[in-house]
Amino acid sequence: MSTYTRPLPRLEGSTAEWYGFLKNHELRFQRCMNCGRWRHVPREYCASCGSDESEWAQSSGKGTVFTWTTVYRPLHPGFVDDVPYSGVVVELEEGPRVMTWVTDVGPDDLSMGMPVEVWFDDVTEDVTLAKFKRAA
Repeated sequence: MSTYTRPLPRLEGSTAEWYGFLKNHELRFQRCMNCGRWRHVPREYCASCGSDESEWAQSSGKGTVFTWTTVYRPLHPGFVDDVPYSGVVVELEEGPRVMTWVTDVGPDDLSMGMPVEVWFDDVTEDVTLAKFKRAA
């Protein structure tokens, strides 16, 4: 593994739990035990019903491109060699949306509704990121 030069997430609270699952190559999201609604980003209460009861449920890792934005001028030196690149919002089959990268598709080849699937990028010994690629 080479030295990772990009910003890393803070592994605190519920966010640490989410990244812990990613480290084990599991894509899990909180799901409300009261109304069944899936949610991301991790938080204490369900936005739909207000319940504080949730579980970490396994996602299929399959979804579609919901939207994206293309970056031509990086705001951090760790991304200089990647421009242009697209930050993509993927909507998972279960409903949550996650900001990520679709790594095998250039910005000009992205399309709304494009089927994608998760892969896990072990960027450091402690941090694994969920990234996506076109679905097989």
